[in-house]
Amino acid sequence: MAIANHLPQQIAGFMPRRNILIPTLCIVSIILIWYLQVPPTSVEWSSTSRTGAEQAAAPRPPSQPPPPAHPVKPEPPAKPAQPATPAPPANIDFDLSDPEAPFVGWPLRRVCDETTWVEGLVYICDNNSGGVGNIRNYIQTCLRYAIEAGASGLVVPKIRKRSDKDLADLFTSYLPLSYMFDEQHFKDAFQTNCPQITLYDEVTDIPNVPLDMDNRPRIEEIAPKDYGNRKGCDWKDQNRHTDRFGDTFRIWVGNASYGIPPSREHPRLIRFKWGVLWDWQIWRDGPEFATTFGSVLKFNKELLRLGKIALKNMQSLAQTQGAREGDFLGVHLRTENDALNFWPVYDTQATGYLRKAKEGNYKAAYLATGNITEAKKFEKQALETANMKVVTKRELLAGADLEALDALSWDQQGLVDFVVLLGSKYFVGPMPSSFSVFMTIKRHLKTGGLYTRPYKTGTEGDGLSYLVGRYEQYWEDWLFMFDGMWP
Repeated sequence: MAIANHLPQQIAGFMPRRNILIPTLCIVSIILIWYLQVPPTSVEWSSTSRTGAEQAAAPRPPSQPPPPAHPVKPEPPAKPAQPATPAPPANIDFDLSDPEAPFVGWPLRRVCDETTWVEGLVYICDNNSGGVGNIRNYIQTCLRYAIEAGASGLVVPKIRKRSDKDLADLFTSYLPLSYMFDEQHFKDAFQTNCPQITLYDEVTDIPNVPLDMDNRPRIEEIAPKDYGNRKGCDWKDQNRHTDRFGDTFRIWVGNASYGIPPSREHPRLIRFKWGVLWDWQIWRDGPEFATTFGSVLKFNKELLRLGKIALKNMQSLAQTQGAREGDFLGVHLRTENDALNFWPVYDTQATGYLRKAKEGNYKAAYLATGNITEAKKFEKQALETANMKVVTKRELLAGADLEALDALSWDQQGLVDFVVLLGSKYFVGPMPSSFSVFMTIKRHLKTGGLYTRPYKTGTEGDGLSYLVGRYEQYWEDWLFMFDGMWP
């Protein structure tokens, strides 16, 4: 009976008054310890309360037996968290379309911080050809893949020179990156914002470089599209598997069935097969990266210098023609003998350009072309139909500057043109010249800076440029260039 009387009290959570003393003392002790802030090391709650590092650092009690002679190999530690990328600035107070604009590096740093790096994997980005629009994007596309693959080494890119005698011959000797671009700026941009990558000036500088049977560096050529399930895709289609490329490629290169996995002792050298050009859809990386990554390749300082002199003289000439702000029309006439047969012919280009000249009431125009005969033809036609004076770079440079210009190759002179055309009030060119497409999307950066949205092709554009050509079929009319070229 007595037991039965006590059960309801215990079930309800009550205890006889004589049993309260001990729990009360325990509670008071805990409170006192809390308020007196007794160091936690004075109470060892359990062996699991200490981290592995703390336990390893702690002295071993004398009674603990020594570790076995052949301890079991521990599991590899988890990949440490990458350092947080510094917060980006709210805005920037310079024009990203300016060829001398400061390089905004944090988007590149963010991409590099997200990458899984592979020791001994080295990329060689030199299988390129053509003019500045092509050369630049060959290199940029390869660089972007190299980062995604986790290449811990990169050979500073070289440039394939076009023949001076035959513009259609794109495959002559290799020249240093400085042939077109500022090599020191390139090195600084990567070493500052992507220090995980080691830069090598030459392939032979790579430690333990592998050699083939002829005692030459052994370089493997790949096509990025091979690293993804592309069943049913048109071969011309851009790589829709760039998000998966890094993991898929690392699985392949780490598989001993396809060669010794890369390491410092056994590096693997990777070069792309020719033609990997518009392969990466740039806007998938976000506008911050898309609008800044192209600027790791700034123009050679001498080419910039000549371009700035020509631009200043062009603005002065425009003022003498009645343009108070020095505004002028920039024109790219692409009718040289290497122009592709499906590009707009002279009459189509000239008609479109002069229509824009009249709409904008331009009285001065800068003409970039390598066809002297048709340059004269356009100058005459512009003066007669639009009362517009047309000049070329040769008329804007003199003395030592003109001699310096004459010493440049055809493609180097094109970069001088590029600088002047960037400074024009409005630009017209042919679609699908990569030079003109590059010009258009570079100028488009004026519309939104760091957060510029993609250029709308096949329309009147952004009020800064217009390209004469067809805009009906994505592949046949080469509209894909706008998705795969960094501004």
